Amino acid sequence: MHIVMVEPEIPGNTGNIARLCAANHIVLHLVKPLGFSLDDKHLKRAGLDYWPLVDVQVHENFDEVLEKYKDHRFFYLTTKSEQCYADIQFQEEDLLVFGRETKGLPESLLKQYPESCFRIPMVDRARSLNLSNAVAIVSYEALRQLRFPNMARGGIGIANLK
Repeated sequence: MHIVMVEPEIPGNTGNIARLCAANHIVLHLVKPLGFSLDDKHLKRAGLDYWPLVDVQVHENFDEVLEKYKDHRFFYLTTKSEQCYADIQFQEEDLLVFGRETKGLPESLLKQYPESCFRIPMVDRARSLNLSNAVAIVSYEALRQLRFPNMARGGIGIANLK
């Protein structure tokens, strides 16, 4: 599975998402321009010591991602869709695409692939969810459908609790 962040702006969100990707064996794609440096202390702090465990790929633009993964399925997460993310039948190599924290995905991209745009349901008064929370919600639904491939089912250190 792949998480694609198009022009992320907030280092803490990206660090949280990197940690989620490391813990779940998900490839993280960052599409430039980034709103921070990859050396940013807040980015590193949010990702803790998980950075060596995550496959981070940085792309100059989104077209580069489309070309490299042209044989894969892309799903675009946006507040501007009527389709619900829970209706997707996920496959292991899908790419889940998320936009910037302040503006979401580019309108041109949403218009180009309307059948592949999905939203997380929420009340009308809410504008959007935090980006790292949205990534967690959708990626865990995908992993659940795939029966949590290559993931531990038991807790860490349970034997040490005695």
